Amino acid sequence: MKKYLSVYQEIKLKILSGEYKSGEKLPSKRITADKTGTSVITVEKAYSMLCEEGYIIPKERSGYFVAELDLPFNVKLPQKEIARLDENIDLAEKGDFEYSLWFKTVRKVISERGHQLFVKSPNKGCAVLRNAISDYLLRYRGMRAEPERIIIGSGSEQLYETVVKILGRDKIFGIENPSYEQIEAVYLSETVEIIKLEMGKDGIKKLDEKVDVLHVTPFKSYPSGVTTSALKRYEYLKWAGDTKYIVEDDFNSEFFIPGQPIESLYSMDRKDRVVYINTFSKSLSSSMRMGYMILPPQLMEKYNETVGKFSCSVPVLDQYILAEFISSGNFERHLNKVRRKLH
Repeated sequence: MKKYLSVYQEIKLKILSGEYKSGEKLPSKRITADKTGTSVITVEKAYSMLCEEGYIIPKERSGYFVAELDLPFNVKLPQKEIARLDENIDLAEKGDFEYSLWFKTVRKVISERGHQLFVKSPNKGCAVLRNAISDYLLRYRGMRAEPERIIIGSGSEQLYETVVKILGRDKIFGIENPSYEQIEAVYLSETVEIIKLEMGKDGIKKLDEKVDVLHVTPFKSYPSGVTTSALKRYEYLKWAGDTKYIVEDDFNSEFFIPGQPIESLYSMDRKDRVVYINTFSKSLSSSMRMGYMILPPQLMEKYNETVGKFSCSVPVLDQYILAEFISSGNFERHLNKVRRKLH
């Protein structure tokens, strides 16, 4: 900051805080220059600005006086030092993620894809990531999902909001009780009505016909830890019929026991009534604010009308890095390593 601006700010704050009172004479330019370690010319510039803005009034042969100010507030003098945030990071929950592999992938993407990283992402996300997710789901989970119906977003909370915008705020959403607290928080912030449905040993005890959209986490629901049985999943799909929708929140699904993964509601659905949501926050790291959802074909037009014109919120570089990490097989190797440890 230029010296005269610094002097100007200091005197202005003293006037506003009441340290220099209305009608009080200011120190002479010479005295102010000595106190602030500046020149008389510098102080003259500062006083001139204060005069122009009406904070002080010059009186011939008498000096400068504080103007009569009728302020609707009190201004406190700022502290000399600005408190800084603690930059120490707790590495206790670093987990099993091999960061060296990720950084190796970053270098590879920057080296090979540099010219593509400055092109704006399509609204639904970059094709390279949507293709990689589609291939991974078929290979690892046995799920068929056309890349065109895969939407990239910055985590589950943003995807919940997108679901509301697509299906409408006039719908009643049914959620598990208990459930992940952010599910309820997001729906309430979107001003939709919710009904809490009590959990049993194998899923929701009783479905409510007043509900239009059922939000469930079938695999190891948090915080109950309940995994919905196959029979209960069919009960959910029967409830949905041809008119209702199910939001399948599959955030923990990659960590199934070794062997065949538990079939998702999305895979069991024959009427295109399931909106599938998953993220990489649990499978990779909580710092990975990336997720995706798979929309039923009949909701694609509604998506384009409501939120399809908004820009993708995930940076292009992050999308290419994740796409490479998945396509190279590193993602699946990481998942298999964690699964062996868990079981």
